[in-house]
Amino acid sequence: MNPSIRHLLIALVLCLGLPFSAFADEAKTPEQIAALSDRLQQEISDLQALDKLIEGATEHSLESLIYRRDDRSFKLLLDLDALAKAAATLPEDAPVRVEVTAFLGEGVGGAGQAILQRVAELTERIATHRAALGDLSGSDAVIAEARIENLENLRIRYYEAVVSLIERRQDLGLEGKALTNDLSPMLYLQSEALVGRIEYVGAVLGELSQRIAKDPSNADLGAARMDMARQQELDLSHLEQLIDLLVRMGDEPDAYKEVLLAQGQGIKVSALESGVLLSLLKSGWASVKESLTDNAPDILFRIFLFILVMVVFRYLSRLTKSAVKAACDRPGNDMSTLLKDVMVSVCGGTVLVLGFLIALSQIGISLGPMLAGLGVAGFVVGFALQDTLGNFAAGGMILLYRPYDVDDFVEVAGASGLVKKMSLVSTTITTFDNQTLVVPNSKIWGDVIKNVTAQKVRRVDLVFGISYTDDIAKAEQVLAAVLEDHDMILEKPEAMVKLHELADSSVNFIVRPWVRTADYWDVYWDVTREVKMRFDREGISIPFPQTDVHLYPQQES
Repeated sequence: MNPSIRHLLIALVLCLGLPFSAFADEAKTPEQIAALSDRLQQEISDLQALDKLIEGATEHSLESLIYRRDDRSFKLLLDLDALAKAAATLPEDAPVRVEVTAFLGEGVGGAGQAILQRVAELTERIATHRAALGDLSGSDAVIAEARIENLENLRIRYYEAVVSLIERRQDLGLEGKALTNDLSPMLYLQSEALVGRIEYVGAVLGELSQRIAKDPSNADLGAARMDMARQQELDLSHLEQLIDLLVRMGDEPDAYKEVLLAQGQGIKVSALESGVLLSLLKSGWASVKESLTDNAPDILFRIFLFILVMVVFRYLSRLTKSAVKAACDRPGNDMSTLLKDVMVSVCGGTVLVLGFLIALSQIGISLGPMLAGLGVAGFVVGFALQDTLGNFAAGGMILLYRPYDVDDFVEVAGASGLVKKMSLVSTTITTFDNQTLVVPNSKIWGDVIKNVTAQKVRRVDLVFGISYTDDIAKAEQVLAAVLEDHDMILEKPEAMVKLHELADSSVNFIVRPWVRTADYWDVYWDVTREVKMRFDREGISIPFPQTDVHLYPQQES
């Protein structure tokens, strides 16, 4: 048997027997001692048998036997850690603690060295598998990568076991400097190797991302990036575990913590307290200043191009608006003012957006991924803003069918007033007392739209009442004369004066002249005033509402 393996085996077997006394009462019966002894002998026999199998194993079964030995050895290391933890809680003069302390002081040093030797063997096996990985493909390559990952995880577990062993020795007041001096260089060497691979893979991932941005449909690039990203994630996880072990040993590996933070891997608050974040910010600012110094002319030129393109397209936007407005205002072009305004605004905005995209391309921003992202974002936003899209649709229908235009007096969705402006989302209405109402287009299109001023000619509906004792024919003549004398009343259609109803207190005439829409209220107010004045001059009364009340005296019986 290999001496180092034998040394490790003896130390671990001793550890396996001691935890039972650490977790049980000190008084043991002969039967219990015999049972523990039998178990100890069985563990010794199993491990010796396993070691002999490894020495004579064929290449086909060697890997699985070695893995089994590593697994059992690691479990024994856990028993050792549990033993030391339990012993540290006992009084210093307790027999079990004295026994464990003596064992850790005498035998564990050799066990620790044997563990480190096992780690060295694991490192050689990992290197061998990595060297053979380049010749494999398909499922063989996947299996080999899984085997390498498993061995790397096992190596980290051995490192953790040795660190725990050092901590337990310190808990019991024993010196652990020699084992620390042997382990620390191994941890730093492994960390350096990981950091080099992480930074290299990070650079490769950056290059792959740029190529994917230029050729997003390339499946090979996407698959390669996924494989590299997975390897990067594993390496970052292993580096974080090694950093934790170095911290437990009393070191401050700030340089490695910076790598974790720079690669987007979360670290603990304790790492930030040690100045890692400040150091990373300083190094990052230094890199930015260096980049600005080296690339200042290119950056300034790109900024100049961006501004120049935006200025040019802003001017083109204004020209586009003027051209669209001139085209909409041409004689014979039957378009509503609302539609003209919307078309002018949309065309000008489209030119500005196009200019912005071209300006972005001038400073090196790829438009393909951006447009694809905008498409996805548009779908999400559209789903979330269904009501707004309904307003867009309603606005389009209003512009298409033109139920009203600017300065029309309308009654829509419970609001009334003059239409001042309209967008694809809402319509702005100003009431006669100068209040501004913004009504969503979906509410307007989904309700009755009453356009009071849509027609050029309107009829003024008036009602006048006279007393039952007045001359009906004379009243008709007076009303007709008032309408004939007013200049704003149209001759055609012909005005109407008719006796309409015999009401409770008056005889009512309807008076219905036709006027231009713009003259409606002037005629309404003028005719009302003139009828009152002419009735007064002609002695025609306009009766008040009257109610006759008859009183009958009650007769006393």
